[in-house]
Amino acid sequence: MYVCSCFGITDKQVKEHAAAGACTPRQIASATKAGTDCGSCVRTIQGILGRGACPRRELLEKGDAAAVLAAAPTTAPAPQLVEAA
Repeated sequence: MYVCSCFGITDKQVKEHAAAGACTPRQIASATKAGTDCGSCVRTIQGILGRGACPRRELLEKGDAAAVLAAAPTTAPAPQLVEAA
């Protein structure tokens, strides 16, 4: 089922990102863009995420920020701009 029709994001994709550690709609938006255009899917994403346990949040509450940072998904480096001669 499509959750975000603006970007074609399905509930399966949201669940996969949640399983990978995304605990909030904002984290889902960072990974998929869902919820960043019209915003009508944000409540659906909240419903899918639920109020269950969030491993990253639990680590932060225990004061283990290093583990959270180590588990954070890495982003690709920004492309280098080359000056034209």
